[in-house]
Amino acid sequence: METTNDKVTDTAQNTISIERTFDLPINTIWKAWSEAESFKKWWGPKEYTCPDCTIDFKVGGKYIANMRSKDGKENWSTGSYKEIVPQMRIVYADSFCDSKGNIVPGSEYGMPEMPMQSLVTVELDEVDGKTNMTLHHKGIPEKYADDCTKGWNSCFDKMESNLK
Repeated sequence: METTNDKVTDTAQNTISIERTFDLPINTIWKAWSEAESFKKWWGPKEYTCPDCTIDFKVGGKYIANMRSKDGKENWSTGSYKEIVPQMRIVYADSFCDSKGNIVPGSEYGMPEMPMQSLVTVELDEVDGKTNMTLHHKGIPEKYADDCTKGWNSCFDKMESNLK
């Protein structure tokens, strides 16, 4: 994956796509992505917590979040927002980082094949008080596609149960 002029180009074209319907209003799901306190309630698979998160939710703004396992292992990620259409669409670059937000290679977290940056697109639509969400995570090597899909789905299970 290459980054040029603030655009992300994925040469592998490996994209995970997940569709989910939440029995929650769109405003709740929007806050889950855009406000740190809501984000902390669901970020990370079920066996993880998110004790640290900051979100500067604007185009060009950055986020940094920490997933912590039960045994205390920390997995930090960061990125910048590329596109925000209120309550409809969020596009952001995603990278592994250290606790200070410095981007690090995936090898720091035991995933050396991961690109330095991937691209996440979240699309939302509300129908009858429920929210349809589609997530596309572009740039995931085939080797990690299943684990990444399971991880996202576990996060979304927490989103559904923790934000009611």
